[in-house]
Amino acid sequence: GQKPAPLKGLLITGGCCPDYENQKRIISEGISQRVNIEWDIVHEGGSGRDHKVSTYSSDNWASGYDIIVHNECFGGVTDDDFVASIAAAHHDGVPAVFIHCALHSYRNAQVGADAWRELIGVTSRSHEGKRGVLVQRLNDSHPVMKGFPQEWQTPNGELYKIEKVWPNCIPLAKAYGKDTDKDHTVIWVNTFGRARVFGTSLGHHNETMNTDEWLDVVSRGVLWATDHIRP
Repeated sequence: GQKPAPLKGLLITGGCCPDYENQKRIISEGISQRVNIEWDIVHEGGSGRDHKVSTYSSDNWASGYDIIVHNECFGGVTDDDFVASIAAAHHDGVPAVFIHCALHSYRNAQVGADAWRELIGVTSRSHEGKRGVLVQRLNDSHPVMKGFPQEWQTPNGELYKIEKVWPNCIPLAKAYGKDTDKDHTVIWVNTFGRARVFGTSLGHHNETMNTDEWLDVVSRGVLWATDHIRP
């Protein structure tokens, strides 16, 4: 029989803080080892916070892609229409994966920020200090979590404080925040319009992304979001 065509993925990355130069390789190559997928990668914005990725400004920027992976960090963007148009493309049905600082992107857009957060499934505005966290699995039956350990101590980390879990979001793992003295969702799935969404706040450090635990669960998130997962 014929081999199935590979998925077509778009990885958007750049901006403040993490080592995006290496992370774009870790993410694209790591997922490609686990999923039949081909990548386009857009890396823009240097290390600034207020760059507007050029891709988003073209009409139908998401068409032709099976999945968009957001690993960008542009918290300074204030253009509501720009942010709303990113969310609208996903609402129409393009699946998404959100990694770490993507949660904190576009938070200064007065109206657009809430569309972005509803798309992601959680609201976060701040993080705790840099240290490894103990990730605890919450959901034993969700196919994304197949093979994920009951507990996983990350080698390094930057725990995002989750202020709100949106109604369509299903938390799949949590970690305890020492600063806030409470648990925060760290892996989840969400639906937004016709789009399936996978998210994780884990992944500030390359050594966390470079683990089988991280790459396996994100790869399964890609498969779930694109409706290709096998139970």
